Amino acid sequence: MLKISGLVAAACLIGGVAGAQTILKASHQFPGGKGDIRDEMVQIIAREVAAANVGLEIQVYPGASLYKPNDQWNAVTRGLLEMTSFPLDYASGRHPEFSATLMPGLVGNFDRAMRLNDSDFMTDIKKIIEDAGALVISDAWLSGAFASKKGCITAPDTVKGQVIRAAGPAFEQMLVAAGASISSMASSEIYTGMQTGVLDAANTSSASFVSFRLYEHAKCLTAPGENALWFMYEPVLISKKIFDGLNADQQNAILAAGEKAEAFFNEEIRKGDQVMIDTYKKAGVEVVEMSKADYDAWLELAKQSSYKNFAEKVPGGDKLIEKALAVQ
Repeated sequence: MLKISGLVAAACLIGGVAGAQTILKASHQFPGGKGDIRDEMVQIIAREVAAANVGLEIQVYPGASLYKPNDQWNAVTRGLLEMTSFPLDYASGRHPEFSATLMPGLVGNFDRAMRLNDSDFMTDIKKIIEDAGALVISDAWLSGAFASKKGCITAPDTVKGQVIRAAGPAFEQMLVAAGASISSMASSEIYTGMQTGVLDAANTSSASFVSFRLYEHAKCLTAPGENALWFMYEPVLISKKIFDGLNADQQNAILAAGEKAEAFFNEEIRKGDQVMIDTYKKAGVEVVEMSKADYDAWLELAKQSSYKNFAEKVPGGDKLIEKALAVQ
């Protein structure tokens, strides 16, 4: 998690007077109150901040009820929205470097994800976030899976001819190289896409596969297993403009709450893949995993497509990938 220094000592309440209760709004696209770990992180932050008794309240708006998923980045960096749990790659159109946080095969497992949090790679990513107008208060890397209405997705040739939703340009480029067609949408729209026949398949986080009930339309699920191709960075962000306007006690309360939410996430997220597998098996969906040979074939395809494109088109992209790969 980013360690934010230089806390403002003077009380400066947003839209009120000294001594009044400051209300912050937190928005995210995930189902509220249904066990989604990203919603739980934000709810923990809200509860901890309230318990700190520093004149601060966080109101949580789940399920895209306040902002549409792709609108949250602009809102939080401009200070129109105070806080969000946000899949960072959603903002890669504005900051193409963010595609590195959803690069096929770059993370691999939860232990490596946690090491990445304290790496030069993430220092660079967080500087871009801060320069844009937001601050990370909780790190979160989610593993992900594939699901299809047609059959099991394992080796690259199994996606040929399928219309698939992939979270982010790096995965889209790799899947197109494998012969798939792409339909872009937020994870909260996948259910309707599969229901209406717009999508044959999707890849997204394990948490989203459960909380959005995609098992109702899937024939086969490809779980992360020992060869996890999909990891996505989905931190909790706060507007820098808003944060800088809080007093020191309020800032410290938010940072402490963010640390507690991150600790909860790191403990619970490892259980999420098994919850997904159990949920899909119970729903009668076939569950498989990629073999090492499948993973290696995908990784080679990614290096020829998404990695190559990222290095060529994103300034400093090759160095950014090198920093991530250097983390052992």
